[in-house]
Amino acid sequence: MASLAPSGVLDLVTRTRGKGRLHWTDWLAYGYLLLGLVLMFGPVVWVVLSSFKSEAQLLEFPPTALPYGQVSVAVPGYPEPLPLFRVRMPDGSFRELAQVRRIGIQAQMVDPAAPGTILRVDIAGREPVRALSLATENYTALFERFDFLRYLWNSVFITVTATLIMLLVNSMAAFALAKYDFHGRDLVFVLTIATLLIPPTVVLVPVFLVVTKLGLLDTPWGVIWPGAATPTGVFLLRQYMLTIPDELIDAARMDNASEWKIYWRIVLPLAAPALAVLAIFAVMWRWNDFLLPLIVLSRSEEFTLQLALNSFKGEMHTQWGNLLAMTVLTLLPITLVFGFLQRYITTGIATTGIK
Repeated sequence: MASLAPSGVLDLVTRTRGKGRLHWTDWLAYGYLLLGLVLMFGPVVWVVLSSFKSEAQLLEFPPTALPYGQVSVAVPGYPEPLPLFRVRMPDGSFRELAQVRRIGIQAQMVDPAAPGTILRVDIAGREPVRALSLATENYTALFERFDFLRYLWNSVFITVTATLIMLLVNSMAAFALAKYDFHGRDLVFVLTIATLLIPPTVVLVPVFLVVTKLGLLDTPWGVIWPGAATPTGVFLLRQYMLTIPDELIDAARMDNASEWKIYWRIVLPLAAPALAVLAIFAVMWRWNDFLLPLIVLSRSEEFTLQLALNSFKGEMHTQWGNLLAMTVLTLLPITLVFGFLQRYITTGIATTGIK
């Protein structure tokens, strides 16, 4: 499948139905695309910006998009910096005063340049002085107060190992269903696809019992092995392998190539686009998996990032700043993987099932 050059992509995006001007259908198409862009990326951008807000900024209403924080100034005679406000004076002028304390609807404020005189100000006649401030402590606290690197390693190990095992098992099953002619092959394929109708929660208890009997409880392998084979992966790879000519396999057999060599040296390289698509899906499935690790892993040192995220939510208090920061860090690896490999998705899916 040929790829478009950057100039070709730009020409495709800016192409219009009208001659030199936008047709009403162009406005409708661009509006639809813009709406989809906002709906898909708006929440992600909001989470990223909110991760740099302090706890006080996160609880403000109405909320602000950018992390603006109240300015504080050091005032002689006071041990801590005081919040700065822009106050409307009785004569109509405005002054920047620092708040010493608030009592009801009155606030005791001082001029930072002349802190000797305390002024009483109605809180309705003032507004906080704000400036752009990034609460980077939301991110640094993850490494100081939590074993973030340990959780990251657990997630990476489970995701990479489960993905490799899934690609191996699914590709072997797909190879057998696509290139071997045996009695009951279609029935096996139909039964494999029929398992998609079974909700994962239905088999959750049997999976837990099997993991417990095998002694894999509280180990990463208890999360890896239950997802070693998926009907979606078998279906995707089988449909793609049907497009591989049987003549290639027959020629290899005439050259005395073993079945494993045919599978490893011929079928897998030719099925690389479909394997890349399945690898992307597998990484996303395993990285975002929460329910299975939740029932298998109980020791905190074995937690994945998804379980660690859940630990930030307490019964009485939720650390929203740390929770949002860890959410952003959790999204980064899967975003990078998808960004580098997303071109294989259209190539693999577009050619799946074509004979």
